[in-house]
Amino acid sequence: MKNIILLLFLPFAVYAQTDLHTIGELIKNKQFAKAEHLVLNYLKSHPNNLKAIEYLGDAYGYQKKWDDAIIQYKKLLKTDQNCANYNYKYGGVLGMKALSISKIKAVGIIGEAKKHFLRAAQLDKNHIDTRWALVELYMQLPGIIGGSKSKSLKFANQLQNLSLVDGYLAKGYIYEYDNEPELAEQYYKKAIAVGGSLTCFNKLTSFYENQNQPEKAIKNIEAAQQKHQRNVLHYQLGKVAAEYNTQLDKGEQCLQTYIAHYTAKDGVPVAWANYRLAQIKRHKNSKTEALKYINLAITALPNIKVFKKEKEKIEKL
Repeated sequence: MKNIILLLFLPFAVYAQTDLHTIGELIKNKQFAKAEHLVLNYLKSHPNNLKAIEYLGDAYGYQKKWDDAIIQYKKLLKTDQNCANYNYKYGGVLGMKALSISKIKAVGIIGEAKKHFLRAAQLDKNHIDTRWALVELYMQLPGIIGGSKSKSLKFANQLQNLSLVDGYLAKGYIYEYDNEPELAEQYYKKAIAVGGSLTCFNKLTSFYENQNQPEKAIKNIEAAQQKHQRNVLHYQLGKVAAEYNTQLDKGEQCLQTYIAHYTAKDGVPVAWANYRLAQIKRHKNSKTEALKYINLAITALPNIKVFKKEKEKIEKL
């Protein structure tokens, strides 16, 4: 009899697990609105499922629905105040909400966010994301409400003890934010030497772009391409060439390669590659070609304002 009952409930249990797996995959693939819809339906029959509540908070958070996300993560904290991840996520959405309101109103919220980040760090000595959040929070806050480079470096050192790569990237971020470019470059290069991930290369590329050093950015992208062979790097190189009006032939070739080998996994829509090609053709004073590419971009994504502004520039040639 017991076996019959178990068999009766087994399909339901498998279905429930499959539903949660599907929701998790949707969030992983950045389909946040679909995930939100599915998890809301799931919660109608499983209102106390903690993983489902967490997924709903995640879906809201990624869509910048801060108040809704706060409600969901607060539910989780009520079930377990000693869960590092719940404290981290709750602190995270509080921090993001603080950035979206006036500075006066944000002060109290920031204090609460900091409290939960520190609690998460205390609960889990190996929680990398929490320490990253604290590195960024202490650097971005004005000193009058608790900002501190020394505290930021303290958590960067904790990161370095957990992961050399994260520690180096965190210090690169701190020194870049504090306008110490030589030290920032040094630590970003250390991260590449130790880890060599695409993320490490991208951090250094962004740094060079922020420093208005497009030649170094292109050289770094080429090094990343040699190691990782990713099509999206062709777009990145073309983007730098187009934005800084440098190495235009190389940039054009890379963008054409990107379009020829494009798949959805590359992330950046082809329309943006056509926009960059239009910029390059404008730099070369090739009005007809530039118009061809910008029209392709606008046809694909008609609501992008920078595409329309680029067309206005081209038409003035």
